[in-house]
Amino acid sequence: MTLTIALAKGRLQDETLSRLARGGVCVAPEDLESRRLRIEDRSGRFRLLLVKPADVPVYVEYGVADAGVCGSDVLAEHDADVHEPLDLGFGRCRLAVAAPVDSAECDYSHVSRLRVATKYPRVAGAYFRHLGVPVELITLSGSVELAPITGLAERIVDLVESGRTLAENGLSVTEVIAEISARLIVNRASYQLKRHEIAQLIALLDPACGQGDRS
Repeated sequence: MTLTIALAKGRLQDETLSRLARGGVCVAPEDLESRRLRIEDRSGRFRLLLVKPADVPVYVEYGVADAGVCGSDVLAEHDADVHEPLDLGFGRCRLAVAAPVDSAECDYSHVSRLRVATKYPRVAGAYFRHLGVPVELITLSGSVELAPITGLAERIVDLVESGRTLAENGLSVTEVIAEISARLIVNRASYQLKRHEIAQLIALLDPACGQGDRS
């Protein structure tokens, strides 16, 4: 029985494919180098859908894909109704608040309304509501680091890996909202109907299989 997996194109795809390859799942290089968005491994056991990171939970929740790999930041933002059986342990970074270095204090007591630019309006909104800070959220799809430089926003909420991009644009982290890593997610129906195949996939991605189901 073929298992369909949605993979986030970009930083998580290569490590996922590397782990699958160690388990004998071989994808032709010419397929990966092509513009094809749906490919199969040579054994025919797996079909791969190469999609944008934010779309992975959508394909899995609606059952187009049986499973998927995406960052926990994407899961937090989209709140998809899926199983999350495995923290894959790679793609580690932080979802953080950042501000210009000369105004990087965490005291919001004097702020009547904070303008925050982000690709994560749901997470950012929940975080500042928890702090009791009124915010105006500005949703961007590109480089959010530009927002404080141009005066569009006073703060940003974004993924931070090394912090180099922030530093080069005069920004620094003020607060860490969450530690982020790649997660395996599974469609709820597939988790029951393809239990054996899902168990094999978990073993391929993490031979220890010690994370448990956290859904």
